[in-house]
Parts: sequence; structure tokens; C-alpha cells
Amino acid sequence: MTNEQLKKLENDLWASANSLRAYGGLKAADYAVPVLGLIFLRFAENKYTHYEAEIIKEYEADKGTRMERSLASIALAKCGFYLPDHARYDYLLTLPGDQSMAKALRQAMEGIEEYQDEKFKDVLPKEAYFDIEKKKADILPQLLKTFSDIPMDATGDIFGKIYEYFLGEFAMSEGQKGGEFFTPTSVVRFIVEVIEPYAGKIYDPACGSGGMFVQSATFVQEAKHDLSDIYVYGQEYMGETARLAKMNLMVNNIRGEITETNSYENDPYNGLGKFDFVMANPPFNVKSVKETTVKNDERFYKYGLPKNKGKNTNDSITDANYLWISLFATSLNKKGRAGFVMPNSASDAGNSEYDIRKKIVDSGIVDCMVSMPSNMFFTVTLPATLWFFDKQKVNTERKDQILFIDARNTYHQIDRAHREWKEEHIQNLTAIVRLYRGENERYLELVSHYIEEANEATQAVPASFEVFNNQLKTVVTNLQQYALDSKAKHKGDALKKLNESGVLQKINDLVLPELSLPVIARNEAITSNKQQLAFSKKLAVYTTQLKELDATLKTNKDTLTEIWGAADKLLKIKTDKDWANLGLNQMKALDELQQKWKTAIEKVNYWFTNLDWLQSRFPEAKYIDVVGLCKVADKIEYAEEQDYSLNAGRYVGIEIEDDNTSVLDFKNKIITQSKKLDKLEENATNLGILIKENIKSLFV
Repeated sequence: MTNEQLKKLENDLWASANSLRAYGGLKAADYAVPVLGLIFLRFAENKYTHYEAEIIKEYEADKGTRMERSLASIALAKCGFYLPDHARYDYLLTLPGDQSMAKALRQAMEGIEEYQDEKFKDVLPKEAYFDIEKKKADILPQLLKTFSDIPMDATGDIFGKIYEYFLGEFAMSEGQKGGEFFTPTSVVRFIVEVIEPYAGKIYDPACGSGGMFVQSATFVQEAKHDLSDIYVYGQEYMGETARLAKMNLMVNNIRGEITETNSYENDPYNGLGKFDFVMANPPFNVKSVKETTVKNDERFYKYGLPKNKGKNTNDSITDANYLWISLFATSLNKKGRAGFVMPNSASDAGNSEYDIRKKIVDSGIVDCMVSMPSNMFFTVTLPATLWFFDKQKVNTERKDQILFIDARNTYHQIDRAHREWKEEHIQNLTAIVRLYRGENERYLELVSHYIEEANEATQAVPASFEVFNNQLKTVVTNLQQYALDSKAKHKGDALKKLNESGVLQKINDLVLPELSLPVIARNEAITSNKQQLAFSKKLAVYTTQLKELDATLKTNKDTLTEIWGAADKLLKIKTDKDWANLGLNQMKALDELQQKWKTAIEKVNYWFTNLDWLQSRFPEAKYIDVVGLCKVADKIEYAEEQDYSLNAGRYVGIEIEDDNTSVLDFKNKIITQSKKLDKLEENATNLGILIKENIKSLFV
């Protein structure tokens, strides 16, 4: 299944399921868990069917011997779970209408859990289906039918993506509450790309629905490693959300444990110095934690507790942000890396938080700080910062350095209220981190990948151009032919109007200029920076030529469309079939061909833009500070000059774009704007006087 097919499937499934929610008058909060449970059932059916023949074969081979085992035990070993007959998707799909679907679903979920390990029991939703059935009895059968559209050959990876897609849509529907269980995938993916959890123990003490773990697993698979190389440990305070996370692990075939617990109070995994990786998006600015809860736990007190200084002796933590930061730092082993989200305010927090930050920074583990765009989360517009720790950094040349990245202007606008990082945003920002770490070859590999994509995109351009341009010529030829053939058929007023309009003359004079497509040679195995820069230079010329060609094609089409519109009204004879036979009623097809052409050239430009974004900033394929984007600060700068501030904006500066405005032009612009302001103020004063006079007149 291609990415485009998967995206369409996700959109279709969500549209169908969401329409049923609206039809039943259900809230997203009441609907999310049971729907995700149905997705799990469909996943279970697909996966079990894949292994079923193998399971039965082994059962039959050992039946009656000393090696005989139950179907369930064989299934657990091969598939990870056992599906009894009453939990099969087809059984539920064909359940008679006079039977309760909610009851059947509860029995199906119980049937699956009966054979599971203890840690995965009481995970699947059961009672929530009765609430839906009470609202509208036909919703559950229709939902089952909706998810039956997922192909039987869909793999666990496909289900994982569908599951995450639905989690994200539910989170967006829920607004602020949705942010409690879901961190946007693009944010998680960037964290994963930076800390690179290929293998080892991964910890998230505020795991929500487990998105951090899913992206880690995706990264492991994309890097051609085995999922068995990672083991995840999650903690989640909300019981329902913890169950979502457990389902997420099952759907994505991830080994691990999720514990429903309060991370301030409990340490179920004995986590001090235990983990290879920590990833988290904890709740921000919590002020309800008591000092007595954490003061004897080294995970929290090692760098100091965030509490009011002086004589105030009340049992309260001023803010839990630095409890989390301490927890992440102390949970790492000697080689560990961490990536987590914090509000911007934590980067400059004072008082006891300043003391904690100073100790953590002086320990040498702070590797990178990334300021994020606002509106990246489903909760609020609160701007946030990504913190990255690396325990091994103290053994490198970077031990007294911190990389600051200001990524506030790097984003894709999803809608008015939400932004995200596209895959190339993530890769480009990660490339900065890798250059900072001295991994220059990985930068060149990324640029090579972009060049391959650009090469691929250029291959689609000639065909789209030929089809679109030839169709333009064909329409012109056919329109001129029709004008010639039908001229004698017009009589009286119709002929008079036609002649007065000048349409015939315009059609006769219409000649489209001959156009030639620019050519760029496909380049293979471009690996050196010099070769890559040379290719990008050629690609820059090519994209400029394509834009110029597109402008000409647009002019040609607009001219043709205008003349065709006039001909459609004045020249076309209603009873004459020649108009249709010549394809002159198919102008929408021309629009479609134009869109295909534009899509083809936009794709080329997209890859050029990404190449240029990297190469214009790092022309020698080596890390350099870029004003407004990134800065490596040494100890003198971050400790002495900036007094341990970890706010990227203080370091990277502001990029001032040169618009070639002269001093005189600038002065004239200011004077002009000042005069406009004076006029507006005068109008406002006059309007105020008029309003007061009108009010007075009402009471005279």
C-alpha cells in the first residue's frame, strides 16, 4: 500500500466513523476508546489469519503425541494472541440483527484477554459499547462494516499508522483535553531522529497513549533494526489512557510494559540510572505536587527541589517542570540520551529552578535546545521548547558546548489553529544536529536523497508538459475547424451578433507560440559536496525555466479559455453534434491536465527548495552558526554571558532579510506611512465628534 493509498484509506475511515459519531450524538471522548478497540479487532483478525494455517498445521502435527499443545498456546507463541471463534471479525460482522452487538463485542474482548499475559489483561474496551448501543442500535454494526474496508493484506505497520491517525484526529476533536493523551507525531518523530533509539530500554514516565514508543519502533524498523532490540517502559496516570497505550503496543507489536501510576509518587521500574533513552511530553506547570512526595526520592532531589526559598515552610513544590527535568536526567544510564518537551518559561526560570538548571548544565549533559513554533500541540497555543540530554557528550569535544536551534519559523500550516513539521522539516532540522555532532557524511546522505527525489520528480515533467501543451493545441485546432465548418449555419440575428462580437476573428487569429521544455540531465551517484552543489545550481536554473514556462502555458490557457467561453455562447449551435465530436465540451479535462502539470513542476521545486535550504546555510557540508537559525554556544557564553539561560532566541539572533531598500527609500516609506497615520487619526477624531453629536441629538 502506497502512502497515497494509506492516506486515502485513513481519511475515508475517519470520515465514515466520524459521521456515525455525529449521527449518534456522541462526544469524541465517549467514542474514541471503543472505536480504537474495533480497529484493534480488525488488526487482530488480519494478523491471526496470516498465521492461522501455520498454527493449525503445528497443532495437527503434534495432536495425540506427548508434544501436543492447545491451539491457544501455539497461537500465543506464533502470533502474540489467540482469537476464539466468537472474537473473529467475520463472526461479529454477520451477527444477527436481533442480538446485542455490544454484548458480542464485550465477549470478543474478554475472549482475547483470557489468553493474554497478565500485563495485557483488562486493556481492551468492553462496557463502552453498551453506551453507544443505547444511543443508536445500528452504529456498532455500521462501524464494524466501516473498518472491514481495511484490506485483509494490511500489515501491522498499516494498522499502527491508522491507529495513530485516529488518535490524532480524536485528540484534535477533543481540543485541550486531547493533548493529555497525544503528542503530535511530527514532534515525536523529531525527538526520535535526534536521540536515535535503535536499541535498548526506552522510558516515558508520562506516556499518554504511547506515541513516543510507536515512533521509536518506526525509527528502528526504518533503520533496518529488529523491534526485539527495544523494550519500552511507560507510566501513565489516567487509567483509560494507559489502556490506549497498551493497545497501541499490541497493535504495533512492541515489547514493553505500561503501568498505571502517578510518576511523582511511584517508581515501578526502579528507574534511577536505568534507561538508555527517555522521551516525554509531561504535563506543564503542575503546582499541586507536595514536597513530602518527592524529597526522599533521588530521581527528583539529585539536582535540588523546585521550592520557594526563605522562611516559607509550606509543603509545596513551586512548579513540577523541574521535577520532570530532574527525573529525565536521573533516569538515564551513563550512555543515555533524552528528548522531551517543556514550556518556554522553563528555559529561563529563576529562583530554585535556576539553581537546578545551573547544576544540570554544569554536569555537561545538555546537548541541544530547540525552540518550537507555536500551535504545534492540540492543547493550547503555548510555545514550547525541546530539550535534549546526552550523557556521553562529556566524553567528546562538545562537552562544554550546547547547540541552540530556533525553529519557530519552520513549519507547515495544517489549518488556522494547527501547525506541524513535515518530514523534510524534521530531516533538515535533524541535519543541523548531526553536523554539530560531526556526522557530516549523514548530511551528505540526506542531500543525496533529496537529489534522488528531485531526479525522480524531473522524470515526470516531460510527459505532463507534452499532454497539456498538445491538448491546448488540439483545442485551438478543433475550435478553428468548428468555426470554419459552422460559419455558414448561422443566420439572421445570430450571424449579426457573431460578426459584431469579433469571436470568429479572434479564433482565426489564435496562434499559440511554440514552446520547448527545458532539459536537465539525470545525475547518478552524486555523493561529494562539490557534485551536490553543482547539481543544485543546475536544478535552480531548471526550476526557474519551469516557472517561466508555466507562466506562458497559463497565459495560453487563459487566452484560449476566454475565447472558448465566447464561442460557447455565440458560435456553438445547440443541435450541432460537431462541437462535442471535436471535444469542445471537455474544457474541464484541460483543467485537470494543467493541474497535473503544476503538480509535476511543484514537486521538482519542492525538492529544490529543501536542497537550497540546507546548502545555502551549510555550503561546505560542515556545521556553521547561522544567524536566526542555529548557534553553538560555549561555556563562557551560556554560563557567564547569558547566565545559564537555555532560550535559543538569546543565542541565534534575528535574521534580517535584505530587500534592497535604500536609506532614502526607507525614509520616504516612513514619511508616507506617517501621513497615512495622521489622516486616520483625523478621521477617527471627526468620527468621534459625529458620534457624540448624534447621541446628544437623541435626547434633545
